[in-house]
Amino acid sequence: MDVLRIILQVLLVLTSFLVVVLVLLHKGKGGGLSDMFGGGISSGAGSSGVAERNLNRITIGLAVLWAVIIVLLGLIQRVS
Repeated sequence: MDVLRIILQVLLVLTSFLVVVLVLLHKGKGGGLSDMFGGGISSGAGSSGVAERNLNRITIGLAVLWAVIIVLLGLIQRVS
């Protein structure tokens, strides 16, 4: 059980980092902090629609994996 817990904790750290990076890669939708820091200037040179959709899919997939890891760690904690 300890090996599984360590593997899940490492995966949790990796997925947490990747989700944060992927969220920061998203194009700003306007009116938020992205405009304050210059996101509105480069809005015309943003990514294409296909790239944005793929980024959305990857981000959602990693977020679901992150949530599953959290649940598994909770179940392991409850059992032991």
